[in-house]
Amino acid sequence: MLRPLAFALFAAIGNALFVWAQRGAEKSANPFLFTFAAVIACAILFLPAALLYRTPADGSYVAGEWFNIAAAGLGFFVTFVGFFLLYSTYGASSYVLYATLSILTTTFVVGVLIYREPFNAYQAASLILALAAIALYTYGRSKN
Repeated sequence: MLRPLAFALFAAIGNALFVWAQRGAEKSANPFLFTFAAVIACAILFLPAALLYRTPADGSYVAGEWFNIAAAGLGFFVTFVGFFLLYSTYGASSYVLYATLSILTTTFVVGVLIYREPFNAYQAASLILALAAIALYTYGRSKN
C-alpha cells in the first residue's frame, strides 16, 4: 500500500506546486495566459521523456487512440479553467472542494460505474466521509 501512497503524494506535490505558482502569479488581463504558458512548459518537460521511451508503434498508437487523447486534453482544459475560477475567486484553501469532488467523480463514476473496478464497504465509507467533508467545509465557509 505504500507504493500507491507514494505515487499519490508525488502527484499531490505537483498539484500543490501548480496551485502555489498560479496563486502567486501576478494577475493578467488574459486570465488563461498563465495556464497556457504552464501547459507549454509541461509539454516541453514531457518531450524528452516521450523521446526517451520512443517505440516504432508510437505513431499507430496515437492514431488509434486519438479520441481518448482528445478527451484527456478536454479534461485538462476543463480542470485548468476550473482551477483558475476556483483559486482566483475563493483562494487555494478551497482546494478541498475540488479534491473531495474528484474523489466522488473519479473514484465512483469513472472507477466503479464505468470501469467496474472493485469496490468494498471501506471504500463506500470513504465516499460517505468525502460527502461529509464537502458539507462541513461548505458550512464552515458560510460562517466566515
